Amino acid sequence: MAKPSVTSTFHTSGALSLDELIDSLVVAHRSSADPLPFSGPSTCLASTRTLVEEELGALVSRMRGEEDMVQLDRLREWLDQELVRLQACFAERGDPRPSWASGHSPTGLCDNRRLVMVNALDLPPAEAQTMRPLDRGFDLAALLVGLAIRGETRLANRALDRYLRLSGDYALTRLLPVFQVACALSGARRALQRRPEAVEGEPLAHMADAMAKSRRYLALAETISVFRFPPLIIGVGVSGSGKSRFTANMAENLGAVRLCSDVERRRLHGIDPQAVGQEPPVDIFTADATARTYQRLAGLAGTLLDAGFTTCLDATCLTREQRKLLCQQAEARGLPVLIVSFEADDETLKSRIVRRAQRQGALPLGSLEVLRRQQSNFEPFDDEERQHLVHLDTAAKNATDTLVALIRERLRL
Repeated sequence: MAKPSVTSTFHTSGALSLDELIDSLVVAHRSSADPLPFSGPSTCLASTRTLVEEELGALVSRMRGEEDMVQLDRLREWLDQELVRLQACFAERGDPRPSWASGHSPTGLCDNRRLVMVNALDLPPAEAQTMRPLDRGFDLAALLVGLAIRGETRLANRALDRYLRLSGDYALTRLLPVFQVACALSGARRALQRRPEAVEGEPLAHMADAMAKSRRYLALAETISVFRFPPLIIGVGVSGSGKSRFTANMAENLGAVRLCSDVERRRLHGIDPQAVGQEPPVDIFTADATARTYQRLAGLAGTLLDAGFTTCLDATCLTREQRKLLCQQAEARGLPVLIVSFEADDETLKSRIVRRAQRQGALPLGSLEVLRRQQSNFEPFDDEERQHLVHLDTAAKNATDTLVALIRERLRL
């Protein structure tokens, strides 16, 4: 009998899927948002600066190449500037806390029974960063760096999108590049520390391997530190048009952060975004609630664009006023905007709505009436909007590939 694979054995012993890990992080970080009863003078800015200085110092003492020193100097200069520029953002954060990893037994991260990382956040149990009080965003940063260094871009994109959507901590994006660079420095330092003792006949191979891995972390840090000019992608479509499914694919394939009107509408009314099966205690679809929802979406889009993240809106956007409010967030910053109209024929729309209602154990009549109202209230795109507009038939074959290609072509991503 063949031995079970490492992946399957590790999975059955309790490794987490990516969604399970993100959900656990969100719950832990939400509970840690309360102030500490006896909070000391430490702040997230001070703890971040201390970590950065220690990691840079450790790397300088271990690296000898002239190009390595120049690269470290560039990263030091960028970090110094960011820590000064973002002081107000740091001041808005809560107290530093030990990592999620400090309160959980070491566990792996799997994707469809494939072992991705032995330690879910890529933080060894003995790592100082595990126990050191830091901003809770460092947990997400460590995960993203761990996935990126392994070439798991799709998983990293999905992790970022899910964490922000469920936590609502969009302000974290302004600090996330700093946290990621700090985590990459930690990875570079660990790579050099793990270098095996020289073995007769192969010390140079060991040294070269450790140095190459360390330099991959530093290259990743430099990539993260480069500011991008992100586009704003506005998804438009009625119920059943497929906009939620396709914007989720956009987030995973393009590294965009989604802003979902359904999620933010519920969050505005104090309703857990994951409690989608629960009936809201109040009417959250009044004209005033809708106006507040789009104002919130616009504000969050501005936050994400300022942080350099490609931003994707998942909302019906029935009126020109709603679409203009969102477009202005990109236009005011001199950033590109793309409007994607998600479309399908009436038969397909109704069929999708009925199937969705059946999955949820509900009657489809109410949802079909919502569709009818949305179609009658939709305001056609004007000439200005058409300059940024692409149409997507979501019932067509290879619609996902078509959408990604259209976006890359129009925005030159």
